[in-house]
Amino acid sequence: MLVPRRLSSVSSLPRRGLAALTLALLASCSGTKFIPEGAKLYTGSTVKVKSEAPIKNEAALVTELEGVVTPKPNSSILGLRPKLYFWHMGEGKTKGLGHWLADKYGEKPVLLSQADTQKVKQLMVNRLNNNGYFKPSVGSKIQTKGRTASIDYTALVGKPYLIKEIHFPEGDTLLTRAIRATEPGTLLKVGDPYSLQTFINERNRIDGVLKNQGYYYFTPDYLLFEVDSTLDNQANVYLKVKGSVPRRAAKPYVLSRVTLNTDYSLSDTASLGRKPIIYQKYRYFPDEEVFKAKAITNATFLYPDSVYRRRRSDQTLSRLMSLGTFKFVDIRFRPDRAVPDSAGFGHLISNVRMTQLPKKSLRAEVLLVSKSNGFVGPGFRIQFRNRSALRGAEQLLVNVTGSFENQTKAGSNTIGLTSYELGADAQLVVPRLITPPFDIRLRNSDFQPRTTFGAGYKYVERLQAFREDVFNLNYGYTWKTKLTNEQELRPIDLQYIQLSGTSDQFKQLLADRPFLANSFRQQFILGSSYRYTYNQQALEQRRNQIYFSGGVEVSGNLAYLFSSLTGQPQITTASGDKAYTLLGQQFAQYTKVDLELRNYFRTSTNPTSGNKIATRLLIGAGLPYQNSNVLPYLKQYGIGGPNSVRAFRARGIGPGTYMPTTATQETNYFYDQVGDLRLEANAEYRQDLFPYVKGALFVDAGNIWLVNEDPARLGGKFNPGTFLNQLAVGAGAGIRIDVQFFVIRLDAAVPVRYPDGRTTDPDGGKRSTAPVYNIAIGYPF
Repeated sequence: MLVPRRLSSVSSLPRRGLAALTLALLASCSGTKFIPEGAKLYTGSTVKVKSEAPIKNEAALVTELEGVVTPKPNSSILGLRPKLYFWHMGEGKTKGLGHWLADKYGEKPVLLSQADTQKVKQLMVNRLNNNGYFKPSVGSKIQTKGRTASIDYTALVGKPYLIKEIHFPEGDTLLTRAIRATEPGTLLKVGDPYSLQTFINERNRIDGVLKNQGYYYFTPDYLLFEVDSTLDNQANVYLKVKGSVPRRAAKPYVLSRVTLNTDYSLSDTASLGRKPIIYQKYRYFPDEEVFKAKAITNATFLYPDSVYRRRRSDQTLSRLMSLGTFKFVDIRFRPDRAVPDSAGFGHLISNVRMTQLPKKSLRAEVLLVSKSNGFVGPGFRIQFRNRSALRGAEQLLVNVTGSFENQTKAGSNTIGLTSYELGADAQLVVPRLITPPFDIRLRNSDFQPRTTFGAGYKYVERLQAFREDVFNLNYGYTWKTKLTNEQELRPIDLQYIQLSGTSDQFKQLLADRPFLANSFRQQFILGSSYRYTYNQQALEQRRNQIYFSGGVEVSGNLAYLFSSLTGQPQITTASGDKAYTLLGQQFAQYTKVDLELRNYFRTSTNPTSGNKIATRLLIGAGLPYQNSNVLPYLKQYGIGGPNSVRAFRARGIGPGTYMPTTATQETNYFYDQVGDLRLEANAEYRQDLFPYVKGALFVDAGNIWLVNEDPARLGGKFNPGTFLNQLAVGAGAGIRIDVQFFVIRLDAAVPVRYPDGRTTDPDGGKRSTAPVYNIAIGYPF
């Protein structure tokens, strides 16, 4: 769209010339300038449904009729059609900027002559009939305005036909009895309007039930509905089985043989010359050198001598693929002609074919680390994977990692913000729940449950501060009952952090801050945890997607009980309290709860669109008690930074209204500005701009608080009556470069409100409202 440059004196133009120029610009942007002489630009249609009787679900009916209207008009914004202008720029050109703009952003004019009203009206009549409105009348009227035209469609309908009676098929065959048994779950209800889509859904429902009762060859096409209209717009519905149903589709099937081939390939001929292992009636190929038969049969829900059930077939596919050891899995069925029919049942042979991934692999990665606490830097990871370490599809993962990190947006005098890490860890993932003496298989779940054993060591050095040796040991379960639901239980989650090599500056920091000394002293964590996650993001067709994660973590309760019952000696902490120790180090005792709720609403009806409103709410609470008066340092909350309230530096907010006021406090803010409670909320509008480029506008708010008063951080304790007035607020905009396998994010945010609500610093100077710039990897949530 061309816009004239600003004139210094509009009044110097003749009024008629200004009007002509304005009209020319509007004609150019509205697209009418590019319409051939005598033609009309089609601007769309309206659809109305009229009836003397009330119309049930009128909005849905109108939407269905609108769906058959063609053609679709050119897109417009406030009556302007810039895409027509871009199309005109490339008209008749095969290269150059005009051709590129036309190809990328242009649209060819949609003319009234392209509208086939007769065809549209016939389609509308068909849709009305499908919804029980028989003998409707559909008319159309063309509305012209200048060089544009629209079409108004009006449908006149009578009273819809309603279902009066429903009759399922009679007869005494296995098939008719099976169909009649599905009647309690029917989608057809007496008094409901006649609806073709409901009939289609009912056929599919019955087919699904029959497929789970052995009717492998049955299809929905073998069912038909006969509708007999009666007086007063009512209809009797008769469900019948077609007389042309093949014999094999009218009987259920039993699996006479199930073969499991764990080493299948397209050129597979190996199984032809080898005898299978017979394990629990399964024919198992090729042998047990890589996978024990028990490991595969535990994930198989097709049982020899059982009735064929499609549900069990789908479940077997899902379970075997989720083992993570196979590249492809498929299941083939064929009639077993060697076994005669019995009691009306046929017999099937099932062949489960699995193509293996390489058993062992080695992978190296160079990483750009970006953490929510503001640490960024390069790193590496080398991973060894064995996909069947114990011949039971157990996955053994051994990782060696290293990184150099630096905390961005920090004061130059802050100690410990440059960090080196080097570590190694191992995980053994067992594809079943190890719960002796119980055998829990979750037979109704499509997803393979897992038991995980983990152990690791990490060496951390924070320059000018301290060195740490970090040991961890864990054992837990992960399982899913649905695609959207996941649960994780860790009965054992141990962490031991040995502090050494402390600098004089850090020793002085601990001496000046008893709370910090206590939090570093009690970094022996004897924890257990549980987390539940509900995630609709896998349902890509949904416009509104919800994500919820809730977890609880407890630590030290059993150790405290044992120590108190056995009369163990206690030490005196830096704050003067008494505490038990384990291996000479105070252990932490606390309960911690974390809740996260996100909502993603896609503003476009296109499932591939990235235009959405994303919101997040974070609530966290850690309660130290008995053996602890403060949470361990690594379990405390910090707020601010690129994945939090982006207008403030990482750990630059709170606790409460506390803010560093002296040079010493400012230097050590990274250790001071942590807390036991967290409340944070974020809202972000995301918009597709160009291919691989998205924009965003956002608002963040949040703060952290202390459970117990700390004299060194006045204003930090949580107060139920004032905490909402202590939220820090920031707002800003950002650009995301999203190439699917990674996202680079650039955000700029300005502080809108400080936690204490003041607009001036304690020294009287005006608080900064300068933008804070963040560079990060991935979306903030």
